[in-house]
Amino acid sequence: MVQELLTSMLGEPLNMTLGIGLMMFPALMICIFIGIPVAFSLMGVAVLFGLFRFEEVLVHQLVSKVDEIASYYVLSAVPLFVFMGCMLERSGIAERLFEAFHLITRRLPGGLAIGTVLLCVVFAAASGVVGAAEAVVGLLVISVMLRHGYNKELISGTICAGGSLGTIIPPSVVVVILSPIAGVGVGNLFVGIMLPGLLLAGMYVLYILLRCVLRPQDAPNLDLSDRPLSLFEILRVVVTSTVPMFVLIFSALGTIMLGWATPTEGAAMGAAGTILLTLFYQTFSPSLLRDVFANTLRITAMIITILLGGMMFAGVFVALGGLTAIRDIFEAANLSAWSTMLILMGIAFIAGFVLEFISIMIIVVPVAVAVLRDLGVDSLWFSIMFLVVIQTSYLTPPMAPAIFFLRGISPPEIRLADMYRGVVPFIVLHFVCLAAIMMFPQIALLLPQVMFDYAPQGTPR
Repeated sequence: MVQELLTSMLGEPLNMTLGIGLMMFPALMICIFIGIPVAFSLMGVAVLFGLFRFEEVLVHQLVSKVDEIASYYVLSAVPLFVFMGCMLERSGIAERLFEAFHLITRRLPGGLAIGTVLLCVVFAAASGVVGAAEAVVGLLVISVMLRHGYNKELISGTICAGGSLGTIIPPSVVVVILSPIAGVGVGNLFVGIMLPGLLLAGMYVLYILLRCVLRPQDAPNLDLSDRPLSLFEILRVVVTSTVPMFVLIFSALGTIMLGWATPTEGAAMGAAGTILLTLFYQTFSPSLLRDVFANTLRITAMIITILLGGMMFAGVFVALGGLTAIRDIFEAANLSAWSTMLILMGIAFIAGFVLEFISIMIIVVPVAVAVLRDLGVDSLWFSIMFLVVIQTSYLTPPMAPAIFFLRGISPPEIRLADMYRGVVPFIVLHFVCLAAIMMFPQIALLLPQVMFDYAPQGTPR
């Protein structure tokens, strides 16, 4: 049935090998939906289809993928960035940052929510781990915002959206993983996502300000009479809380963006910096370090195993001619580059309802980049838009991971319905940001061109 359908689309008989390659995706979806872990689903489907076609020769191809993953030096930055996130998550540093941002924003409409967004931006820039900011910041601010009478939908949307910034604000672990999959330099990706990430955070702040001006009941003014702090006291708290964190961010991210360090070197300096930061704030302990090492090992093992499974899957898929078949399908459909790009991003967005981000990247990105490159679409530009799409699906009901993170840490008075309604305005802002990047590619490409002399491959014809 599938082969007949594809034959009718292509207008010619479909090669048997190509048909087998295309059947790998349905087989993968079936394995995932019946509960087999994603990494083992990818590996299992690759082995099954590879043996069917290549027999014992398959072993050499799969071993080469293991060697490829092991020798890709940029991936050594992953455990270091994960270590940074886990250390910041457990060290209590976020509490000091929130106090500092609260002192800056407390007189603004919705000041607590704006301070929450700023905290998420800094935490994302210092950790690079998706979900870490949401869990830490949520535990820190939910009770405070509820106590001051903030609207539950505003609380939910702010924390979910702010926590999702770890996807797009460097040094995101997602970017480090996407780099080899998309064939784009990690330095260009780090620099390229900076402006879209800050644009999105700025849109969050502007929305909160406008909402709280138009609906002051959503964010009642704070009673500041019990905190008569002098300017010197405010500056002392802000400086001692933010300056060390910004130094940490520069050591990890700034050195990479300026070309002073490789991603692995920058991540190593950041990891060492988090240890020094906990010593500075007197929160370091051997038990803290042991717990952080254990969490880092678990998260890194999961990421690398899924990535290895994806590389095996992609290798067999290409060897079976699946990529050639997909290219032929798009060519036969005679779609424009814009239409093809929108379809592929739509597939990634829908996949985000049921799959986590690494799986989506491994399944969609290799095919999308190969097809779009032939149509004159710049791979870096598409990769940055893809990151925005992944971040949007992270927020979007009904299967939004951000909402389930929040559900696990929120009190009973914040209902699931409040969370679903709360994220809707922020999802709209994501689509506005995505449209802006589509209409004005320089939002994504300007910094790579200025800092690394990046030469764009082109935009859709």
